[in-house]
Amino acid sequence: MNTSKKAGSAVAFLLKLLLVAVFITPFYVAIVYALKSPEETMKTGLAFPKAIYWQNFTEAIEVSNFWVAAKNSLIITVVSVVILMVVCSMAAYIIARNMRSKFFQSFYYVFLAAMMLPFQVVMLPLYVELKDLGMLNTRIGMILTICGFQLAYNVFVYVGFVRGIPIEMEEAAYMDGAGRFYTFWKIVFPLMKPIVSSTLVLNSLAVWNEFQIPLIIAQKPEVRTIPLTQYFFFGQYSIKLNMAFAAFVLAMLPILVLYFVMQKHIIGGVMAGAVKG
Repeated sequence: MNTSKKAGSAVAFLLKLLLVAVFITPFYVAIVYALKSPEETMKTGLAFPKAIYWQNFTEAIEVSNFWVAAKNSLIITVVSVVILMVVCSMAAYIIARNMRSKFFQSFYYVFLAAMMLPFQVVMLPLYVELKDLGMLNTRIGMILTICGFQLAYNVFVYVGFVRGIPIEMEEAAYMDGAGRFYTFWKIVFPLMKPIVSSTLVLNSLAVWNEFQIPLIIAQKPEVRTIPLTQYFFFGQYSIKLNMAFAAFVLAMLPILVLYFVMQKHIIGGVMAGAVKG
């Protein structure tokens, strides 16, 4: 019996180790190539570099117009995340507190149905509509489109959390003369901190890494985001692997830093949502 348990534990450990290796290996390859000169790469392959070759990063920044793409990604991500946080939390609060109403139930189910809608279904109509509105090659066009596609999932997550918040505190605030808007921002919203923190990070990851929407909307280089810039960059400089991987590492760093800084809040929000749900 003990032998079978030990064998099972060993197999489980090996499977975990294999999964870790599968996930870590691409990052290791990217970092090694980014830090090495082409000459050293030819000689040593995937061995860790003896000296850091910073020229890969300087060339990648210059050739890919990295700072313009980074500015576009930052603006689009920050504005989109703030809009989603404000709009979705308020919409979810109204829906969660009126779920007995058939109107709000229908509204909720519309959001659920929207989550199942593939982007490819609306890709062509979206392009035509944005072209008619003059929003192609604009940041506002990308922001509104990204928010539209992220809206349903965020409302769904927020509704599940808000339904777990006791309503008694709100009723007490109403009895003291507080309005619904004041009650939401001063009482309900602070209690939503775990889920707000989680969605803030997850939305940041999703918006920063969004590729399909910018590919449709951002045709001019000056409005391209980092993922789209990387796509064209790899197409043009696929032979220069070291420089290409340096660009990949540069694009990856900001969002990795955000994730590790906010990791505690992500886990806390997910756990709190699971308990409340």
